[in-house]
Amino acid sequence: MIGVIVVGGGPTGLMLAGELRLHGVHVVVLERLTEPTGQSRGRGLHARSVEMMDQRGILDRFLAVSEKFQVGGLFGGIVKPWPDRLDTAHPYGLATPQPETERLLTERALELGVEIRRGCDVVGLSQDEHGVTVELAGGGTSAPDVAAGGFSDSGTPAAGGAGGGGARLRARYLVGCDGGRSTVRKQLGVGFPGEPATVETLLGDMEVSEDRETIDAVVAEVRKTQLRFGAIPDVDGNEGLYRIIVPADGVAEDRGTAPSLEEFRQQLRAVSGTDFGVHSPRWLSRFGDATRQAERYRVGRVLLAGDAAHIHPPTGGQGLNLGIQDAFNLGWKLAAAVAGWAPEGLLDSYHSERHPVGAAVLDNTRAQITLLGTDPGATALRELFTRLMDIEEVNRQVTEMITAVGVRYDVGEGHENGEGHENGEGHELLGRRMRDLQLKQGRLYELMHQGRGLLLDRTGGLSVAGWGDRVDHVVDATEELDVPAVLLRPDGHVAWVGTDQRDLHRRMTTWFGAPVD
Repeated sequence: MIGVIVVGGGPTGLMLAGELRLHGVHVVVLERLTEPTGQSRGRGLHARSVEMMDQRGILDRFLAVSEKFQVGGLFGGIVKPWPDRLDTAHPYGLATPQPETERLLTERALELGVEIRRGCDVVGLSQDEHGVTVELAGGGTSAPDVAAGGFSDSGTPAAGGAGGGGARLRARYLVGCDGGRSTVRKQLGVGFPGEPATVETLLGDMEVSEDRETIDAVVAEVRKTQLRFGAIPDVDGNEGLYRIIVPADGVAEDRGTAPSLEEFRQQLRAVSGTDFGVHSPRWLSRFGDATRQAERYRVGRVLLAGDAAHIHPPTGGQGLNLGIQDAFNLGWKLAAAVAGWAPEGLLDSYHSERHPVGAAVLDNTRAQITLLGTDPGATALRELFTRLMDIEEVNRQVTEMITAVGVRYDVGEGHENGEGHENGEGHELLGRRMRDLQLKQGRLYELMHQGRGLLLDRTGGLSVAGWGDRVDHVVDATEELDVPAVLLRPDGHVAWVGTDQRDLHRRMTTWFGAPVD
């Protein structure tokens, strides 16, 4: 039987598949599209996502095709200098075209042995106490370097090969990473409450006839009152190609239908008085401010991640990052369930940890949409918030929120009370991700490439005996760590701080299951 089926081959699904393969899980990714779209909607990695790529040893690949940026706030169209004292060794984001992100994550997945099958449209699923069965409209085709062919319930090649219709696959678990219109979520019957779109924006890459100086002048004037307007030159290094952003005339009945070039021209003329001579579009799209979140991220053996679990406006560039971070949280937990060592409640902690994070992102995008408004109240609010962002502490907190370096999970040790206790109970580090540290034997993140837990021990008197197959023990007297020892989960979040071996055993049992004699 297949270990995990991942439905959806975008950044979230590919990141999750790679995380699962680090732990030896047999993963099959089912992607509806036969080829990547090439559309670059998500155009960057925030600091926390940069950290994750470093933790898995693939950051250099992203640095090779990306430009670093440091924009503090980046909130509701308000741009301020990067704040000081941001708690990360990677105080920057990466401007990475989404096709490049998908290409790099696909390469990593294939290197690890993930099976990616394109042209597979999931049309039904059912589950029982032993696994999940999916029904496909077509058998699909394999990605390069991956053997073709369907799979039987046992995980062996099924008759009919890759091109057959009505194929069925069976796996122990399934994760829907299939976007805002998720078939998996609908098949599960999970509610998706929230607000429908009230405004819509047109977005596309196209060439222009107008000269750059004129375009820059028009954009500068229009953006004095309309921040949902822009013309970005030389998109993804393509000279002469512009990314055009302009408010739509109302909300389309069918948002799945792409706008026409003529619709772009009409809206450009209506908003700015000129259409810039746009022509030769590469792709055209529309997005709204609909904001919704799945009521549950897990139903039995089926889970949801990325846009299948939450949708929101793209303000702040958080969507792609939020999905990747879902995958980073879920991967090791789901792998533990497949391997059989997951302690009680570990897999459920995916929902309890990530659902509040998703809800917080939805709230901050709601606030940003308000700031982007053109009515007098929104204008006054934006002017006030712009002044507040000049305060360093406000700028830092907003930046930590947008970049996700401020995310803190409830790891069950009473950290919400903010009080310090012996053996680290309630310690301020608990639940936070650990920044990269320079150790005597290298960098901390270099030691986390395999996705295992890690005990960073300054005392030399602790042990991970019994958990050595799941947790690495690093004895290092680094001065960059101002506590005696910390236990890190595979996602880099702190699960324990202290010196007491018995207390450490208790926490390792909580997060890494029973010890092995």
